[in-house]
Amino acid sequence: MSEQPREPVQRGEPKPESAVGPGPSPVPRAPSGGPVSPGSLPATPGGAPATHDQAASGHDGRPVMSGEQVAGSSDGQPVAEDGTLADLEGIAPASPVGRLAATVERLSREVRLAQAEAEGRALIELAKGVLVERLKCGPSQAARQLAELAEQAQVSPLELAVDVINQAARDRMSEVTDAFLAAARAADEAEAESAAVRLRAAESGVLAADDTQAVADALLEQALRPLGAAAVAIWAAGADGSLTLAGSAGFSPAEAARWRYVPPDVVTVARRGLIEREGQWITSLGETGLPSIGLHHHPDGARAALPAGTGGRVHGVLEIAWPAPLPPQSPQIIRQVEALAELCAHTLEMYTPSLGGVQEPRVLPDAAELMDLADGLHDPALVLVPHLDGDGHLIDFRIQHVNSRFLDPAGRPRAVVSGALLLEAYPMAAGGSELFQRVERVYATGEPFRARRMNLTALVDQVPLSAVADMSISRHGSAVLLIWRIEDETARLASLLQHAQRLGRIGGFEENVLTGEITWNGQLFDLYGRPQSSTPVPLEELPSHAHPDDGVSIRRFLRTLLHHRRPAAAAFRLQRPDGVTRHIRIVAEPVLDTDGRLLLLRGAYQDISAQHWTEVALAATRDQLAHTEQQATERNRLTLQLQHAIMPPTQAPLQVTGLQVAVRYRPAETEQLVGGDWYDAVVLPSGLVLLCVGDVAGHGIEAATSMVVLRNALRGLAVTGAGPAQLLSWLNIVAHHLTGAVTATAVCGLYDPERRTLRWARAGHLPPVLVRDSEAAPLPLVKGLLLGAVPEVTYEETEMQLAAQDTLLMFTDGLIERRDRPVEESLTHLLTTARTAPASLDQQLDRLLTYSKSDTDDDTCIVGIRVG
Repeated sequence: MSEQPREPVQRGEPKPESAVGPGPSPVPRAPSGGPVSPGSLPATPGGAPATHDQAASGHDGRPVMSGEQVAGSSDGQPVAEDGTLADLEGIAPASPVGRLAATVERLSREVRLAQAEAEGRALIELAKGVLVERLKCGPSQAARQLAELAEQAQVSPLELAVDVINQAARDRMSEVTDAFLAAARAADEAEAESAAVRLRAAESGVLAADDTQAVADALLEQALRPLGAAAVAIWAAGADGSLTLAGSAGFSPAEAARWRYVPPDVVTVARRGLIEREGQWITSLGETGLPSIGLHHHPDGARAALPAGTGGRVHGVLEIAWPAPLPPQSPQIIRQVEALAELCAHTLEMYTPSLGGVQEPRVLPDAAELMDLADGLHDPALVLVPHLDGDGHLIDFRIQHVNSRFLDPAGRPRAVVSGALLLEAYPMAAGGSELFQRVERVYATGEPFRARRMNLTALVDQVPLSAVADMSISRHGSAVLLIWRIEDETARLASLLQHAQRLGRIGGFEENVLTGEITWNGQLFDLYGRPQSSTPVPLEELPSHAHPDDGVSIRRFLRTLLHHRRPAAAAFRLQRPDGVTRHIRIVAEPVLDTDGRLLLLRGAYQDISAQHWTEVALAATRDQLAHTEQQATERNRLTLQLQHAIMPPTQAPLQVTGLQVAVRYRPAETEQLVGGDWYDAVVLPSGLVLLCVGDVAGHGIEAATSMVVLRNALRGLAVTGAGPAQLLSWLNIVAHHLTGAVTATAVCGLYDPERRTLRWARAGHLPPVLVRDSEAAPLPLVKGLLLGAVPEVTYEETEMQLAAQDTLLMFTDGLIERRDRPVEESLTHLLTTARTAPASLDQQLDRLLTYSKSDTDDDTCIVGIRVG
């Protein structure tokens, strides 16, 4: 298609429009469609192409050039796209080589002009044919009528010819061009008229092209470059979901060769266009990160990828590349590109990828061959063919053939189903199972569909009946083969039984007593460790395959089964040929005829080796646990006896003038928690009274023995006359070096009855509590690290004066400790209880034990003194 000369422009800049003859005026027609928004795409020449009489010369009679660039300057030198003289690698334009290049460029330009003239003449001749048919006139009268109408409308004959074709065709192309023309009345008429001519010229070029490469060239030159596009690629979709580059224009040969084939499931721009029904419009390719052909040449350019399909079947993808990002396009531009994709579909329908550079015509399988294939299947199968409406749109599938295995759920004969439409025969196919959508997608893309345990629903007397089936849908040429296998109850139960026997390691058998025929299943051969080609073992020979020690039980089993003719069971050890011994349980029953004669023996073997060894292991574990429990009980009993022997719950009162002394020991409620709490109250040779309580960390015999060591050591050290601080320092050495590095807490005090004074020290223990005049408070803390933590420690001690009726309480943490509250809160409760002092000291200690809120099940020691 020829165009008027125009000034060279830079890429992406608007190009000035030119007019043909006098300014064009719109041709009267019915309004349809919408406008192309100015500025929605890069501006391109929009003037209407010249007629075939004007194509070779301008208005002034000088030759003009068509295409995307002015190929030569006024002096005959080659000119580049940007209007500069072409640099022929330093060759002077006046040289022979330069003149040859200018000649080649001129001849190429003339060829393009001739091609444009031929395309224009083809459209004009087609419009003449339309007028001949409509006006019932001859060709010459139709030509005069076309010229007169063009002169009256003040448009070129080519533009009027396209308008006549659009009004006569009323196809997708005419709908798109009508949208442009109707919209242009509010914007730019010349641009809309040129769009209509471009679409018809592109259609003419596509239909005249002999392969997809020529189609790509025609689409880019005739329709897409005016839209600002830089390149185009036509992809053919394979049955496996792959994409093959069937043709391209605007991309380098190296880039096209590199993108010759895209494997299935590789996500590209074209792949997205194949999957999405509405196609893909990408403003900037760089923002998506998707790979595509020409990515390095136009990394930030816009892309459009639309499925190329007809009659509901997608044959490939039309991908268009722009050099720069684009804003969202108007509906008219989108409809124009969709029309171009539909043009590509007609070419791709018969496209076959070339092998070794030789392209062979596609061979479509005959429907009869597919019907023969369906009849040879052992599963129900349907052969479906597309059913199109008047506009060529897919609306349903016709059941072309049903094979002999087919059974209609509603009980209809095969002849009634055959030839019916799929949705009419089975309306539930469009329901929740999405069966119709699956068939439609397989037909569109060619990708087969496989599914296991798919729910199928059929209406039988308006009652939906469901079934579970394995489904297979595949496309063969222009037909679809639908195969399913319904899971019937017999096969399902047989499968369940087989799996149950395998999981339970059960082998079944049947033995015919009259004929001697024996039948084993595969699992029984595995239990015996014999190949399935070997001869089964009769029941009478069972003792020779069992352990000798099990002969008595096997013979008893056979006697019950064969002689008494009653069901029997036995457990024995099976000795296999590979030397492995398995523990087996056999269960069998006799089958009698009406006269009571024995006919069959049937039963099952079960491998119970795992159960046997589990029972053996459990028995051994129970014996070991019982022995361990007995040892622990004895150990705890001895520990408790030792503790009670050393620390009796009560102690005989000390005979000290002017002083009452009482002690209490409460062992742990659980015998396993025998602890290391201890106390001591003894009169020393010096007349002083040793008062102390302590707590060894841990429980059990180790804590009890460590408590004995510390208690006796403190008694022995106390006779030296040393003070409480020195006694705890020596006791720390004992705990660290002589008792296996145990740790303990203690409070040690020396009471002087004559002076009524108490000297005391502590080693990480709670301080004593003084009760005086219905008030109770702990004594001020003195520093002291727990026993056994470090080799040498210096402890502090203090002295206090006691008054008559004062009560002093020393205790271990078992008296106040709780799991759910801090020690300070528990100590406050103890002080509240201690303020109410009963008449005697023994009653007061008993009261403290009674109202104690400790919950740790730890043992407890209390030492109390009351000054008389």
